[in-house]
Amino acid sequence: MDRIANIRSEEKKYHDDCYDTYDLFEPGSWLHRPVATVISLLEEYKEREYLSVLDLGSGIGRNSMPIAESLKYRDGKVVCVDLLESAIDKLNSYSKEFGVEQYIVARLSDIEQFNIEADEYDIIVAVSSLEHVSSEQALERKLQEMNAGTKRNGANCIIIASNIREVNLAQEEELDPMFEVNLTTARMFELLDQQYAGWEVEQRFVKPLEYEISRKGEPVRLTSDCITFVAKKS
Repeated sequence: MDRIANIRSEEKKYHDDCYDTYDLFEPGSWLHRPVATVISLLEEYKEREYLSVLDLGSGIGRNSMPIAESLKYRDGKVVCVDLLESAIDKLNSYSKEFGVEQYIVARLSDIEQFNIEADEYDIIVAVSSLEHVSSEQALERKLQEMNAGTKRNGANCIIIASNIREVNLAQEEELDPMFEVNLTTARMFELLDQQYAGWEVEQRFVKPLEYEISRKGEPVRLTSDCITFVAKKS
């Protein structure tokens, strides 16, 4: 199995297991609550009568559900793109449970292959998803597409990992991280700054993260720099 296929197989196992174990917004996992940065950005657009949002790597709706709920008092759509059937199935189920199915447009697709139409979205969200495109060149192309797909005065909210390391805790052995794109933090910022030159950058910071995950049934320490980058197309 080639490296990309192996990574996607491992990620599928990890996410399927998480979605089976935890309900959306249930305490105990990262599904517990939406990302605060996304919710605060949404607040900036509360006066919009129609809001068009794209959630790349939406999962089961951690961020999409609260965005869709904000549309109950106006109109709009949340296009949710995910590679995993399990995620899209549960997303559709939760959209009914939360009474927002009319605002959710679910798309089963690799985000790299998903075509972002020009000038289509007020907000594009990509939380922990862009590091799973196939290469640095693919990441660059996707950022260009996101840029072109954003309406004037629209915004992009990107949360992405860099400097990723995985260490097997039993053997203290360094592993090949299960992420397709693993750039240095400096290079990732350089790429973002290039692609969003001319935009108004609202947030641009990095936070080190460390947590324990399971790979092939063994405990692994995952460390990364978590970059938050929010920019508005002025």
